[in-house]
Amino acid sequence: MRISLGAAVLLGALVGTGLTSTDVVRAAEKTKGKSELAKGKAATAGQKSAAPTVAQKGKGQALVHKGGVEPVARKGATKPVATRSKTESVAGKAKSAPLARQGVAAPGVSKAALRASKAESDRLAQSHKAAALLESGGYSRGVQRKNLTRVIAGNVDLWQDPGQLAVHSGSALVVPQDGGEPLYEKNAHAVVPIASITKVMTAMVVLDSQPNLQAPITISDDDVDYLRGSRSRLQVGSVIPRETALLLALMSSENRAANALGRHYPGGLTAFVAAMNRKAASLGMTRSHFEDPTGLNSNNVSTAHDLARMVAAAHRYPLIREFSTTSGARAEINGRELGFHNTNQLVSSPTWEIGLSKTGYIQEAGKCLVMQARVADKPVVIVLLDSAGKQTRIGDANRIKRWMESASLSGRGPTRV
Repeated sequence: MRISLGAAVLLGALVGTGLTSTDVVRAAEKTKGKSELAKGKAATAGQKSAAPTVAQKGKGQALVHKGGVEPVARKGATKPVATRSKTESVAGKAKSAPLARQGVAAPGVSKAALRASKAESDRLAQSHKAAALLESGGYSRGVQRKNLTRVIAGNVDLWQDPGQLAVHSGSALVVPQDGGEPLYEKNAHAVVPIASITKVMTAMVVLDSQPNLQAPITISDDDVDYLRGSRSRLQVGSVIPRETALLLALMSSENRAANALGRHYPGGLTAFVAAMNRKAASLGMTRSHFEDPTGLNSNNVSTAHDLARMVAAAHRYPLIREFSTTSGARAEINGRELGFHNTNQLVSSPTWEIGLSKTGYIQEAGKCLVMQARVADKPVVIVLLDSAGKQTRIGDANRIKRWMESASLSGRGPTRV
């Protein structure tokens, strides 16, 4: 049997120990095996160190070439990098990602690779969460400003910050009353039914005709809602002053009062509806259309942007401001005094400074709300359309208010989103 020089030296050292020849031979074979293994590792290391290098074309960036990453030289020096196919890299991440989330390394994956995989998994999860909230117009806490996502809405560059505001209404708009850039918008150009928001336009058209507000008008069968069967305490045959009808239409969204106002317009209801559409056109409400003075007709449609124009215009009418923000009133109907209340509970809140308000609801439109209000010492118009829940529009309005106030306290003003 042949043995290497190293084994021979070991054999000589072991002879004086009293070990048997068999033990000596086994030790020699073990030493030979380790020597061959060391040679194999040295050869592999030599092959890696011989990997080709390339000069850096993009400072500090690896160049992907034919499925591998070529080495990059920094500041004139070359740094060899072992090539690895893109497919192998992706497969490795896919293998380690599920285990990384559990804090367990896959076979052959180092702790450093485990930490990197977990960080990537967390980053992707946060990104997907922010994207989902962005699509729904919402926000999530804990996302830094550097992760703002830029979107285009209505040819206006907006910045969605996933850490501040969540609006759940289908369409929404917050815009300065003077018509400046929107502070927030969501589906604000979508044409949708507007329900009793219509009555703001009804009030403007009535007042534009400069009628005698003390003149009596009569509630007739033509004013009864046979389309949807909505209730009213204004019985057929009731006679009330035009001013009272206007108050009840704006404050309590009284459908019979609104329809009676249109019927008593010079030329009747047809002329009144035509005047509504002319008024809308004069205000630049290019995507709006009206077919009745109440909003019970789902063909009364508009956009959040158009309605913001309408609210800003209506705010110039003192009587509309007063009547739409009155929290409650008593009116004499057929010799009886009845109490009526505002359909927007926020007008009674001491934390709100509301200059104009109108709610609306039919099934096709969902819950709607438009307001002119002073928030964080800024006069703004808020439009919320197509809200599903009973309190969604109120919750959205309060969230917008807190968002603006928080931005004001921070000294940076509300961020356009």
